[in-house]
Amino acid sequence: MVEVIIHIVLLIFGPLTLLGFIDRVKSRAARRAGPPILQRWYDVAKLLRKGAVYSRTTTIFFKAGPMVALACTAIAALLVPLTGDKAPLSFSGDIFLFSGLLVLGRFAMLLAAMDTGSAFEGMGASREAAFGAMAEPALFLVLLVATMPCGDASFSTAFSQMADTGGLTRDPGLLLAAIAFGAFLVTDLARIPIDDPTTHLELTMIHEVVVLDHSGPDLAFVTIGYALRMWILSAIFVHLLIPVPSGAPLLAVGTMLAGQFIVAIGVGITESVIARLRMTRIPQFLIAASVIAAIGILVQFLGVA
Repeated sequence: MVEVIIHIVLLIFGPLTLLGFIDRVKSRAARRAGPPILQRWYDVAKLLRKGAVYSRTTTIFFKAGPMVALACTAIAALLVPLTGDKAPLSFSGDIFLFSGLLVLGRFAMLLAAMDTGSAFEGMGASREAAFGAMAEPALFLVLLVATMPCGDASFSTAFSQMADTGGLTRDPGLLLAAIAFGAFLVTDLARIPIDDPTTHLELTMIHEVVVLDHSGPDLAFVTIGYALRMWILSAIFVHLLIPVPSGAPLLAVGTMLAGQFIVAIGVGITESVIARLRMTRIPQFLIAASVIAAIGILVQFLGVA
């Protein structure tokens, strides 16, 4: 019960703070003071106090998109352990539900974008759908690497096995899986080098154009859902790199928080020193991620054999 409460508290207070920390790291890397770490909280609070503006061409799909995406991400967040190897919702095969919820959340936002009737948002939706589809194989291959040793398609069982065996210190396949998952993470979250979340160049926008027409509480839901998505994907990345201890909730929480903010520092510095890829290079980037994950499976198979 205590672990469930800690899990929910982390899901409430962690995601937006993580985004604010990334913004601060990027500002420091550019030698600027930057916004306060809690700026994302202020932005969401301001949006929730405003009213939403809807085009006359939109239907219920546009209004429901942000709420459906947030609900899907929130349920998926309950499947990923944050306090060791236990999650509030855990069962054999939960990784398939997790993947399906991520896809359903993206589909809801794409449907909302296309519901505006704007060719511009339709272009962004097609890009988001295409790159998301190309990134999915890397995700499934990474999850296969994580679950092969335990023989159970469950996050809790897989992460418990990693903690018991020492993680990537004993399994080099996990290192390859972590590299591939890092590529999936920046693609799914539309971060550099795939997309620039701060860009204002209309023809190069991917994720930002999909949410361009949302305002007020709807935009707040989009922001919260995005932050929550980053938090749970970063948590999986931390589990792949660091065997989060089980049986000691406070130690597990400390390890998870440290890992999350190390990921935030890495994302912030990376986005400060490199540019985004040309759009024609993104498929090659994602194919390389899938190949790396496949090599991880081969390494694990040979290790088991």
